[in-house]
Parts: sequence; C-alpha cells; structure tokens
Amino acid sequence: MHFKTLIAALFMLAFQSQAQAQDVSLKIHLRGVHESKVSLQSLAGNSIRTVAEIPVIKNGQSGTLLVPADKLPGEFVLRFDYKQKADSSPYPSERRIFINKQHLEMRVNPPYVNNADSTWFQKGEKENALFATFSQENAKRKEKLGLLQSFLMGYDQPQSAFFQSGVEEYEKRRREYNAWLIAQAQQHPDVFVSHTFVFQHVPQIQWKGTEAERMQSLISTYFDGMDFKDPILTKTVDLKEWMNQYVNLYGAMATSEALRDSLFTLAGRRAIEKAKLGHPVVYGWMVDYFYNGYESFNITKGIQMLQPYLEDPRCLTSKRLAIEKRLKGIETLVAGSLAPDFPMKDEAGKPTAFHKYKTDARYKLLLFWSADCPHCKDLVAKLHPWQQQGDKKKAVEVLAISLDETETEIPVWEKAKKDLPGWKHSRAQGGINSAEANAYYVLATPTMILVDTKTNKIVALPETVDHLNAAVK
Repeated sequence: MHFKTLIAALFMLAFQSQAQAQDVSLKIHLRGVHESKVSLQSLAGNSIRTVAEIPVIKNGQSGTLLVPADKLPGEFVLRFDYKQKADSSPYPSERRIFINKQHLEMRVNPPYVNNADSTWFQKGEKENALFATFSQENAKRKEKLGLLQSFLMGYDQPQSAFFQSGVEEYEKRRREYNAWLIAQAQQHPDVFVSHTFVFQHVPQIQWKGTEAERMQSLISTYFDGMDFKDPILTKTVDLKEWMNQYVNLYGAMATSEALRDSLFTLAGRRAIEKAKLGHPVVYGWMVDYFYNGYESFNITKGIQMLQPYLEDPRCLTSKRLAIEKRLKGIETLVAGSLAPDFPMKDEAGKPTAFHKYKTDARYKLLLFWSADCPHCKDLVAKLHPWQQQGDKKKAVEVLAISLDETETEIPVWEKAKKDLPGWKHSRAQGGINSAEANAYYVLATPTMILVDTKTNKIVALPETVDHLNAAVK
C-alpha cells in the first residue's frame, strides 16, 4: 500500500465512529439578567476557538447553540457576556462543560453560572453530572492519600519501623485508590468524561533513597496507569496538562540550559516510545506535543530526535510538514554557510536584496519576531539596550522582520516598533508563510541569524542575547 494511502486508511480507522456522528444542540434558557451574548469555545488543540455563538438572548427567552460533530466529544468553555440592565456594560462569566452525543438544555443565571442552585442541566444529563459526582468523591479519597504522602515526604528517619509502616499503609491505599479509578471508568465506558479518570492515577514512588532517586522512580512509573490505545485521550484537555507535569519532572533536575535541553529530549524519546505502542492518533499527538515544546524552547536536538518517527506510517502527526521543514533548516542553516537571499528595501525605500543591503556594521542581525509574542517581548527587552550601546551599535545592525499579519497583530507591531529606534523595521507579507520566513525555515518566533556583512555568510544562530554577545566578540 502506498504511504499516503496507508495514512488515509489509518485516519479513517481512527475516527470511523465520527463519520456517523451528528451535530449536538445546546439550548440555553436565560434568566436573572437583562440579556446576554453566549459563546461556546472549544478547548481542543493549542488555542481556544469559538465554535458556536448566539449574539443575544433576552431575559426569560431561549437560544440554541449547535455544536459541530467534528468537535465532539470534547471539553468546552461556555461564556456569557451579560448585561444586568439595558444600559449596563457587558460583564463576562464562564463555565467549563463536557459535551458528547447527548442534546443538552441549561437553565442559566450568568452571574452564578457555576452555582448548582442557579444554573443546571436538564434531568438525565450524563457527562457533567458524572464529572461532578466523580470529582466530589475523588477529592475525598485523594485528600487522605495526599496526607500520607506529605508525611512520608517530610519524615526525617526513613530507616525507622514507623516510616516503613507508613510506606506500607500508603502503598495499600494507593493500590485501592487506583483500583477505584479503574472501576469508575469501567462503569461508564460510553461517557466521555470517564476517559479522563485515568489522569488521576497515582504512580508508585520508591520511598527509600535520596530525593533524586525518588524523582527517577516517579518518572519510571509515570505511564503505568495510562492506556495509550485509547484515541479519546487526545480529545481531552487533561492529556496536555498531564504531559506537562511529566516534562516538569525532568525540568526540575536541570541545572543548566544545556542539561535542560538534553533532559527534555530524553523525556520526549521515552514518552513517544510508550505512545508508539498505542493508538496511531495518540502516537501522532505525542510527536506533535514534543515538537511544539522543542520549537518553543528552540531545542534543535529534540527536533532532530523526532525525525525517525516521521518515517513511521503509524504516526499520525499533524506536524509532519512543519517538522520536515524545520529539520531542513537545521541541516541548511549552519555557521559558515551562505545566508539565504531575499528581496527587501534599503534605507531610501528602494528595492534591493538582503545580500546587497549596505551597512557600515560588521554584522547584519536578522530578527524574526512578533510584537505580541511573549518570548519575543522578553528577547527584545534585552536585545535593544544591548545593541544600542556604542560599540555594539557600530558592530551590529538589526533588521527586525515582523511576522505579524492579522488585523489585531499589525497595530500592536506598529506601536511596538516606535519604542525600538535604531533598528530597520519591516513586515513580511504572509507572516510565517512569507518568502523571508520560508527562506530561513522560520516556524516560530523569535529567531535570530547573525550574518557577516562582507561575505553574507552565517556567523551564528544565537538563541539569547548572551549567545549573540559571545558570537560578536
């Protein structure tokens, strides 16, 4: 079977049940306020997206949101922008809800949207009722386990018989708790929220030994309760939060940036190898998760570690093209290679090319950035004062290329660049898909490339101002 045909077949197999899925309605009965706008926002993926909206519902009236089948099952934010009176300013309130196959009705008083006495679903609603019941019982059971864990963590005589009896009692309760979780999920196999119970699993801890040894034992048992064969996991918000906790265990052991990068790469390899044995959708999700993390921290070793998984047809990653592009950039953009050329404008506004751009500075620093990107803001706050110093200003000219492209982003960039005098500012048409970004395989911001003015060869690809300073010296 051809590779692309096999991929398509696996996707069909993964979501064949969704082919018969139908849109689900959520009827809102509004009370207690003059009127409200109602929005339903999906929590799937890396950003919150509005999937349905009612512009206005008046007090005592009803409105219906239609939830697309391809977003189901899922966890959502139900948002109300309500007015207490006709001349009041809108005020927001939100509630997280689960939606699966069942058509829903809610009676809502927006200021008290999370109060069961003021806002409730129709009788017989399954997903959110089960989640509320489970959460109450789970909190009671986990509190007792947490008290024992805190005692064991803080006890200073681990060799004593008293401590050992505490360990035995903890292990007994831990096993009982995990068995209860499994039983709860098995009782409700058709309810979406039951698939989230697994994230409450408590892994085994090796209590004897140092704190570092305990951490290693926790890492080694972290995935013990997880069923990676369940594709519904990727529909939950919990999977990402659960993986963040796993990665943070490695981050806690890092004492330097180099060690952090190495540990995060190791975390990715171990997690992907586990997911590889499960469902292709979960396997692909795991590759996507670590790619996004490596891109955020610019961990090239981590991105290179992902390459073999792209060759596996079972890996249903949605980031295949992005990863391949990034790998090509890592291979091509190295110190000593000729910097890619691209069209630009000179100081007089006349068309020229990057290679022909004239400057008295020894180096040209390409900075790909976005004005509303937090990492970019942090970098620019350090880079601008560094570059404006006398000797640095003569040595390095900054060509700041904005990848902002939306109606919201561009005004932010227009304002931000006014606070960055002395730099040559331009905005790439097409943003991340522009000719400039494509030439340098840019998939995330900020990205810096230091280029020798005379030879147009790449000197360095600094990740921080400290790296840049070392390269200039």
